[in-house]
Amino acid sequence: MKREIEIFTAGCPVCEPVVQLVKDTAGDDCEITIHNLSEQCESKICVTKMEEYGVKRLPAVAVDGKLLSCCTNIEITKDDLINAGIGSC
Repeated sequence: MKREIEIFTAGCPVCEPVVQLVKDTAGDDCEITIHNLSEQCESKICVTKMEEYGVKRLPAVAVDGKLLSCCTNIEITKDDLINAGIGSC
């Protein structure tokens, strides 16, 4: 059974090395789908999957329907910005 890998990307120079790393690592036992969120797919399935998996930053990788732990719980919050002094000028 092939492993399903989904890569969420913005199609930018930061994301492309991750896309290549996944492709180089995956081998023949994997089916890779790339969701370029800067272009958004016509069916909007890429946005639906992004929301379903809880993608908060790019690039992100999901394997067999589950976002990798290295890609979770990393989002910029208002508290982070305030703690960095933004808004107190």
